[in-house]
Amino acid sequence: MALSPLPLRQRAEQLAATLPPLLVAAERVAATVAQGVHGRRRVGQGETFWQFREYDYGDQPQSIDWRQSAKSDRVFVREMEWEAAQSVWLWRDTSASMAWRSADRYPLKRERADLLTLALGAMLLRSGERVALLGPATSPSSGRTALSRMAAAIERQDEVGAGLPAVRPLPRNAHVILMGDFLTPLTEIDRVVRGYAEAGIKGFLLQILDPAEETLPYDGRIRFEGTEGEEPWLLSRVESVRHDYTARLQAQRDGLRALARTASWIYACHHTDQPPQSALLALYAALARGPRR
Repeated sequence: MALSPLPLRQRAEQLAATLPPLLVAAERVAATVAQGVHGRRRVGQGETFWQFREYDYGDQPQSIDWRQSAKSDRVFVREMEWEAAQSVWLWRDTSASMAWRSADRYPLKRERADLLTLALGAMLLRSGERVALLGPATSPSSGRTALSRMAAAIERQDEVGAGLPAVRPLPRNAHVILMGDFLTPLTEIDRVVRGYAEAGIKGFLLQILDPAEETLPYDGRIRFEGTEGEEPWLLSRVESVRHDYTARLQAQRDGLRALARTASWIYACHHTDQPPQSALLALYAALARGPRR
C-alpha cells in the first residue's frame, strides 16, 4: 500500500484538527486542577516538589531554578507535583507483531499506533496538557516544540521494540495511554497495569487489531508464519479452528477489560479497517468521562 506523501506529523495534526480539543477530565486531586476550576490564584506553584527539568520554549522565566542551573551550563525549571500531575504519557507497541496487516488496503498496526499516538499528542497539547512519550529519561512538556520532538522520536524509531512498556516512576495522578495489540499473556499485561495503578497512575488500554485477527476469515489449507519467532503452523482446514480461535481472542479481550476495570483503568479496541477518528473519539469520550473507583 502506498503511504501518504505527507509527513507523519502533518497527517496526525490534520487528524487531530477534525475533532474538538481533548480535555483530560479524569478524577484528580484538588491540587492538580488548573487555575479557574477551583480558584487557584497562581499557575505553576504547587505544594510538593517533583523534579527538575530543562527549560523549554513556553516556560515562564520565574519558574527557572537558578541554583540548580548554576551547577551546569543548562537552564532548569522546578516542577511541582500539582503541575506534573497534569502530564499524559503515551506509549505504543513497536514489537514485530505490530508490523503486520492482512491486506494492502489496511495500514500496518504499528502505522496506525504511530498516527494515533501523535494525533492524540497534538490534541492534548492543544488543550494545555503536558505530554511525553513513555520511555527512559523523558519528561512531559507543552507547546509546539513538544509535538516536534514526539514526531522526530516516533519517525526515527525503526528498530523492533518490546511488546509491553517497563513500569517507570511517574508523578502520582498522571495518565498513561498504552496502545498495542496486547496479545501477550494477560499475566504480563496485568503486571504492567498493576504496577502503574498501585503508584496512583490512571490509564487507558487501546487494543489495535487487524480485522483478520478478529474473524480469521481464511478457508482451506493455510500455513501461518509467526512474527516473533514462533514455529510455523500448517492447517489443512482453517475453518475447523475458527470457533476456538475467536473464543480465545474474546477471552483475551475479556481479560484485558477485567484487569483494566480492577485497576480503575479504561479499555477499548480499535480495528485498522476503521477510520482513525473512531479511536480518537473513543479516547476523548473515555478520558472526558474519567475512571470511577
